[in-house]
Amino acid sequence: MKLLKLILKNETVFCISFLLAVLSAFVINPDILYLTYPDYRTIALLFCLMIIVAGFQSLGIFRMLGHFLIMRAGSIRGLSLVMILLCFFSSMIITNDVTLITFVPFTILVLRMSGRVERVLKTVVLETIAANLGSMATPIGNPQNLYLYSVSNLTAGEFMQAVLPYAGLSLILLAAVVFLGKDEPLLDVSVEEKQEKERKAGRLLWRTAPFLFLLLLCLLVVFRILPYQPVLICVIVVILIIDRKLYLSVDYFLLLTFFCFFVFIGNMKRIPEVSEFLVSVVQGRELLTGILTSQVISNVPAAILLSGFCSDFSALLTGVNLGGLGTLIASLASLISFKFFAKEYPDKKGAFMKGFTIWNLLFLFVLTAEALLIGAAAG
Repeated sequence: MKLLKLILKNETVFCISFLLAVLSAFVINPDILYLTYPDYRTIALLFCLMIIVAGFQSLGIFRMLGHFLIMRAGSIRGLSLVMILLCFFSSMIITNDVTLITFVPFTILVLRMSGRVERVLKTVVLETIAANLGSMATPIGNPQNLYLYSVSNLTAGEFMQAVLPYAGLSLILLAAVVFLGKDEPLLDVSVEEKQEKERKAGRLLWRTAPFLFLLLLCLLVVFRILPYQPVLICVIVVILIIDRKLYLSVDYFLLLTFFCFFVFIGNMKRIPEVSEFLVSVVQGRELLTGILTSQVISNVPAAILLSGFCSDFSALLTGVNLGGLGTLIASLASLISFKFFAKEYPDKKGAFMKGFTIWNLLFLFVLTAEALLIGAAAG
């Protein structure tokens, strides 16, 4: 009973996803099709990157990078801007979820070193928004873009027209939020490290090389140059050889959360009433249905679900990308930020949810208004 209470308290999102999956299984009885629900590539990549990032952290790489940034940022505003822009632009290449896996723990570490722990919440929320919105700018930035770009036969020009106006305004809004915020100088930071080990650059590079190699393999999977299966096996074997304790650093509840949401979404797609409802409401309303559906089942499955019933893929592409804003599950990548924050500050999960929702709804309102104005002008 104590274990159950602990899980309910510390793994709230997982518990909700598990409940949804179980309830949906009463409607669609488990069968062989359940095996087709999960996106195994995403889950495998998520596992690999979490363990690789844990490896870098075990070597103190992020601590050294954090100290380097702090010494040059000059102020809280400068540091926040650097971190948010890192998330915005890197997500265009390495996807939003990979970006958050990489930089959210990094941000928490850096802000702790600066003595500004109270700024962690706002910065992590804005980083999450930046990763979700920056990733919309390229076909490889997130899974929904990859899927819709491949099935819709959109040209490069049509794709850019559907996403770049909103990515551009997002960048302006993010910069404005940072610059309008209160600025303070960074505190003088002293970092206690085992200097004699860090000065041996050759040794550190040697220890870092395997993780860099594994990271390169994962990026090749992100770019769909390599299949995920052999890379997953390679990561498992290499980590077993290098440091098997890193397996304890993986957030397995996060992986289970993804599995549960995939089961729930897969079952929803097999309910005839749901399919008939979507046929009647999607066509001609791709933008708004993409945004609203994403709030409930997240934008990746929303893109997959709605694509079979839409006639305007450009509007759907815009809708599911903007739909990543709003609720915590509107973009499953946002769960990554929540999990990292909740792990470090378990007593502030409610504060995170409040701040996350307020900022996401604000960005969603502005960008939706922009989309409606562009649609009205085009019509």
